[in-house]
Amino acid sequence: MRVIAVPVLAMLLFAFDNRVNAQSSQPLLLSDAINSGLKNYQSIKAKRNYLSASSAMVQNTRNEYLPNIIASVQQDYGTINGSYGPLAAVGIPGVSSSGPTTSSQNWNSSFGSLYFINSNWEFFTFGRLKSKISLASAQVQKDSADLMQEQFVHSVKIAGAYLNLLTTQRLVQNAQANLDRTMFVQQAVTARTRSGLNAGVDSSIANAEVSRARLVLIDAKNSELQVRNQLAQLLNVPPAAFSLDTSFINTIPGEVRTNTSITQNPQVKFYQSRINQSDVATAYLKRSILPGVNLFGIIQTRGSGFDYSYNPATNPKYSHDYFEGIKPTRTNYVAGLSIAWNITSIAKIRHQVKAQQFITEAYKSEYDQVTTQLQDQLILADQRIDNSLQSLHEVPQQYQAAADAFLQKSVLYKNGLTNIVDLQQALFALNRAETDRSVAYINVWQSLLLKSAASGDFDLFIKQVK
Repeated sequence: MRVIAVPVLAMLLFAFDNRVNAQSSQPLLLSDAINSGLKNYQSIKAKRNYLSASSAMVQNTRNEYLPNIIASVQQDYGTINGSYGPLAAVGIPGVSSSGPTTSSQNWNSSFGSLYFINSNWEFFTFGRLKSKISLASAQVQKDSADLMQEQFVHSVKIAGAYLNLLTTQRLVQNAQANLDRTMFVQQAVTARTRSGLNAGVDSSIANAEVSRARLVLIDAKNSELQVRNQLAQLLNVPPAAFSLDTSFINTIPGEVRTNTSITQNPQVKFYQSRINQSDVATAYLKRSILPGVNLFGIIQTRGSGFDYSYNPATNPKYSHDYFEGIKPTRTNYVAGLSIAWNITSIAKIRHQVKAQQFITEAYKSEYDQVTTQLQDQLILADQRIDNSLQSLHEVPQQYQAAADAFLQKSVLYKNGLTNIVDLQQALFALNRAETDRSVAYINVWQSLLLKSAASGDFDLFIKQVK
C-alpha cells in the first residue's frame, strides 16, 4: 500500500495539467472571437447605419445648392366671374379665375389651361450653405468616431470576457482536481477508520470535505456558465461550451509599454468629436442670420375657351370644346434677382447660439472627465502589471511547496504519524496554490488589456496573441 501511494497521489496532483492538454485541437482564438463580435454585434451594426445615414445627409446638404425648378400642367373647367374688392386667402386654397366684372352672377363655363415653369436659385448665401455642409460633415466625423469607439470598447469587452471564461474554466478544472484529491483522502481515511487505526471522526471530516469540494465544483461551474453566456452575448451567438486558446495560461506578453497618447484613445476621440461638432453647429447658427441672393424666373402659358372679347352682357363668346380650352394662347415670363434677409432672426438666433455654446462647455467638461479617468486607469494598469509579474515569479514556488507538503502529510497520515487536521490544511494550501498558479499568467494578460483599454493602443494587446 505504501509503495503505490506516492505514484497514485502524484497522478492526482497533475491530473489538472493532463486535462488541459486534452482540449480541442481547434480552439476559438481570441482574434477570431473579436472579428466575429465586431461583425455580428447589434450595436455596432446600428452605429454603422447611423454613419451611413449621416454620410447620405452630407450629399443631401450639398444638393441644396441646386436651384428649385417646378413644372406644372393644369387643365380645368369653370366660370370666370370677376368682382372688385379686397381678399386674402388664409390657410385655405383660393380660386384664380380672371374675367370681366359684371352686375350679376352668370354660369357661363368653358375649359382652361395653365402651363408654367418656375425656377428659384439661391446662388449666394454668404457662407451659410457652406457652414451647413460643414455641420453635416462634422456629424459624419462624430458618427465615425462613435463607431470606432464602439468597436474599440467591444473588442476590449470580448477580450476581457474571453480571459474571464478561460479563468473560470481553469477554476472548474482546479475544483475537479481538488474533488479528486479529497475523494482519494476519503478512501484512505475510510480504510484506516475501518481497520481501527483512526478515530471515526476522521471519516466524518473526510466526508464533509468531499461534500464541500463538490459544492465548490458546482459553484465554479455556475460561474463558468455565467461568463460563457456573457461571451456568447458579446459574439451574438448561442451559448456554447467554448474551447479556448490555453496559451494565455503558460505565456506572458513580450511587451507591456506603449507610446500612444491618451488623446489617441477612441473614447477620447469620440468626446473630442462632440466638441468639434458643437463648435461647427455654433458657427452655422451664427451664419444662419445672413441673407441670401436669389435668381428667379417664371414662364407661364395659358389657354382658355373664352374669347378675348368675351363679355357676358354684350358678347358672350365662349366655347365648350375641350381642345379649344387647353390650347395655349398667351405666354408671360418674369426673371429677376432678389435679396432676402429676415432681420428679426438676429434676436431669434442669439439665444440658440448661446445655448449651443453652453452645450460645447458641457462636452468639454465630459472630455476632461473621461481623459482624467483614463489617465488614472493607465497608472493603475502599470501597477497591476508590475504586481502580476511579481506574483508570477512566486506562484511556482508556492505550488511546489504546497504539493510537497500535501504529499508528505498524506504519507504521514497513512502511516499514522499526523492527524486529519494537518492533512486538511495541506490540502487547502495545495488547492489555493493551484488556483493561484492557474490565474497568474492570465492576470498579466488582463492587466495588459486594462492598459490597452486606457491608452487606446489595442494593438499592444492583440498583436501579442494569436
